[in-house]
Amino acid sequence: METRPPIPRAILVGVQTPDVDDVAHAASLEELGRLVKTLGYEVVGTVSQKRDGIDGGTVLGKGRLEELAALTGGTGIVGSMAPPRKSKARERFEQADEGKPEPAQAESDADASPKPEFVIIDHDISPGQARNIERATGAQVLDRTGVIVEIFHRHAHSREAKLQVELARLKYVAPRLRESSGGGGRRQGPGSGESDLELDRRKIRDRLAELKLQLEDIQRDSDQRRATRGDQLRVALVGYTNAGKSSLMRALTGSEVLVADKLFATLDTTVRALHPEARPRVLVSDTVGFIKKLPHDLVASFRSTLAEALEASVLLFVVDASDPTYEQQLEVSRNVLREIGADTVPSRLLLNKIDRVSETDRAALRAKHPDAILLSAQSSEDVAALRQTIIAFFEASMVEERLVLPYAKQALLSDIFENTRVLSEDYDATGRIMNVRGLPGAIARLRTTLAAS
Repeated sequence: METRPPIPRAILVGVQTPDVDDVAHAASLEELGRLVKTLGYEVVGTVSQKRDGIDGGTVLGKGRLEELAALTGGTGIVGSMAPPRKSKARERFEQADEGKPEPAQAESDADASPKPEFVIIDHDISPGQARNIERATGAQVLDRTGVIVEIFHRHAHSREAKLQVELARLKYVAPRLRESSGGGGRRQGPGSGESDLELDRRKIRDRLAELKLQLEDIQRDSDQRRATRGDQLRVALVGYTNAGKSSLMRALTGSEVLVADKLFATLDTTVRALHPEARPRVLVSDTVGFIKKLPHDLVASFRSTLAEALEASVLLFVVDASDPTYEQQLEVSRNVLREIGADTVPSRLLLNKIDRVSETDRAALRAKHPDAILLSAQSSEDVAALRQTIIAFFEASMVEERLVLPYAKQALLSDIFENTRVLSEDYDATGRIMNVRGLPGAIARLRTTLAAS
């Protein structure tokens, strides 16, 4: 009978500085726990400490570090330059990308209560800090960025997303490379002049350059596709991860996009038409979710994907209204969009999952956000009302015009129907006379096309 490998066990570590209140600190650790569970690890404990600042060497103070080491089976001593012990979980983590089979090892009878193999830090830490904590605890150390990058790595499906994640992952790994204890400084071949470490770093530099070129090619193709949709009405769903964007996307468009109750279930931008279809046609895009302390390299890597938000006619900020930290999540989303220059795009606030909110809290939400739309993606009535709101937004900018389509140019008829709403049709000796309603830019383009054809 095949036995499953044990679930990796992890301890969360956080430092609460004076600029962070108790609620925000607790919410950050809770979110980190959800990230770790998304990786498939079991959270078995949390070590937290209030300090004036994060310790430059070990994040935690000496006493709390010793407490952490007692939980992981480490010595609590940083001074030793010997490499930390490698647990089976750590070996699995390092072998994952290489596809190496995991060596079968018998459990010691004395190891009846396995110690946590991972220490997850709720901050961005330096390679030196990670090594110090590893020496003290004997456990594999990951910081918040490392966890997020690993989740992105596992969830990327399209070629573009995979390239973007690999780029960010290599940038994260490169400064953390170090000489192995088994002769890592040896030179590679006579006269090569390169150690193992130097060779690894050069390979990463070469791969980064290759990835950037490939992504530039993909971005050019994406820019061309967006240019062909230039006159179409576009809505982008943006917001915190797991706020319900994909559920709303499915409800608005009838598309079979992935819906999962986990962080970063969606990394690939999906574009679908509003359903039932409106005239003119309205395109809806679902974008990658945001999160507090989203690594800068990931934001930069996904800039082309987030361009859907930059090119949208209106942004719908989707917020989980049932989450007590929804306001901080909304601020995170706005900050990321500000970073890519999309903060000037018109927007509406959608307070989603309202079915999980009490009547008292709903009243408070309405008072605090009078212009917001309260809805549940699970309610067909709410989704239908949102659809009408989207159409009304575009209607406010539309104008009515008269177009004449000569009989010899009937091939342009589908273009007219896709980009305008035809109010009436008549015929005379010159061709089809159409009264249409649409955006001024789309109608101007159609006039130019009709004149040039």
